[in-house]
Parts: sequence; C-alpha cells; structure tokens
Amino acid sequence: MRAAAAMVSRAVSVALIAAVPACDQSGSESSNVQNGDCSVSGEYGEFDLSPKTANALTVKTTLPAPGWWNGDTPDSVTSGYEYCMAANIAYRAGLDRVNVQNVPFPEVVSGRTKDFDLALAQITITPERSEVAEFSPPYLSSTLGLLIRDGEEINEDNIRDVRVGVAEGTTGEKFVENRIKPTKPVTAFANDPEMVTALEEGRIDAVVHDTTILLAYPQQMEDGVRLVGQYRTGQSYGALYPKGSPDREELDRIIRQLIDDGTLTKLSAVYLGAAFGQDPVKIPYLTVDDGS
Repeated sequence: MRAAAAMVSRAVSVALIAAVPACDQSGSESSNVQNGDCSVSGEYGEFDLSPKTANALTVKTTLPAPGWWNGDTPDSVTSGYEYCMAANIAYRAGLDRVNVQNVPFPEVVSGRTKDFDLALAQITITPERSEVAEFSPPYLSSTLGLLIRDGEEINEDNIRDVRVGVAEGTTGEKFVENRIKPTKPVTAFANDPEMVTALEEGRIDAVVHDTTILLAYPQQMEDGVRLVGQYRTGQSYGALYPKGSPDREELDRIIRQLIDDGTLTKLSAVYLGAAFGQDPVKIPYLTVDDGS
C-alpha cells in the first residue's frame, strides 16, 4: 500500500442508522446501514456505478473480523478498515448506504455467491480465484502469521511436528499443506474464533493464518496466545468482483483514488493499528526449508 498525504476535499461523519436484517437470494444474513462511524471523503457522486440495489453498495464479507469490520453481525457493524473503505466507495459513487452481507469465506472466493457489487474480506489475490471472480488493484500486502499459546515454544524449526489449525478455503490452508507439510493432520476451521478457541483449549498447537487477522487475538485474549512470526507470501489483498462485473473499471478507479489520496493509509492507522496493538512490520519473518 502506497503511503500518501491525505487529500480531503469534503469529509463528513454519519451516525449509524438502525436497520432490519434481511436475507439475499443465497440465504446470507444481510442488513442495510448508512456509513456508521466512518469519516467519508472526496467528491460525493464523482463516480458512476450501476449497483445491484438502488442507492446502495452491496458488499459481501465474512464476520467476525475485528479491525476490519467492527461488529459481529451485519446490522451491528459500525466501523473498521474494510467497512469504512466500502463507505468511502459508496460516498464517492453517490450511493446512500452500504448493504452488508455476511457469507462463509469459501463461498465468497469460489464464485458461488451472486447479486453483489464487491466483496471485502481480507481476500488474497490468487490465480485460482481469478478464474471464477475478478479483483481490484491490490490495497494491502498479505503475510501469514504463526499464532501459538503463550508459554509454548513453537517456531519454524518444529512447526512440522505439531497440530496446526488453518481457516478453511484460505491461502493459509494451502500454504500449510504444500509448503510447511506437517507430519500431523491439519485441522481446517469454518471461522476464525472457533480456530483460535481450539488453540486456547489445546485441541491444536498452532494456527497459521493471515497476520493482519491474527494480530488482534493476543490483545483480546489477554496474552493467552502470542504471534511469534510471519511467513512472506508475496501476495496482496484485493476487492473481489463477480465475474464480468460491469462496474469493475469504475470501482478500480475509486479504489486507486483511495490509495493515492491517502484514505486507506489513514484507515489502516485508525482501525488496524488500534486492533493490532503492534506494528506488523516488526514481527520476525519465518522461513521454510526451501529458503523462502
């Protein structure tokens, strides 16, 4: 992500407006909200989209995701890096609200979900996913962190000999299976809290998952777990669009503008910095046997 000075031509904060939960055609939990606690900037209505829902930006994500989407359900989300990113996209496109839809992560990246404008769920851009969906310009670098129980000594030298947990359908799952290659069975979990709870309870010994997601847990769990290192992946997060999206070019233009004018840098400092409690850059990098 490029650092740039903030250029704010117009900025407003809009309070959360209560909404009635609904379901889309795929059965995913959803809710219509305004801009929550986000500050939005830029020129209102500068870009022209053809949204799936009139006057709304429909965004798929996977909850909970502390720091990214602050709220456990669509109607309770009020802030967060990706939520406020969506609010800024909607504002610059002249849309009145963000329609948040909560769906399982494997469905988001598999091309099975329909009727949405974009997905923001800490989605790593990969060739396989690009076959069933389309991606925006990358907006944040992605690494994989190693989370263990506090007091344990698990590192790059002995990770292959312990029980590893991963998030189902993620690049972390493939990285563990293809690169780390543990000698014990790998357990895939449907959601992050379940996976971290299994670690805390001793049902697994380590978690390998996105660093920017795992960073929130040592603070939440009062140092019951700790992040001991991260693996370089050379990959980045991107917004996911449905295949053949008519709004791809316009959404790309908005996201590039959010990068270039410093909006996303500000969101990272406000929401990710507060959630993480430490600088991701200072976390030690780990290697696997092939030298990466």
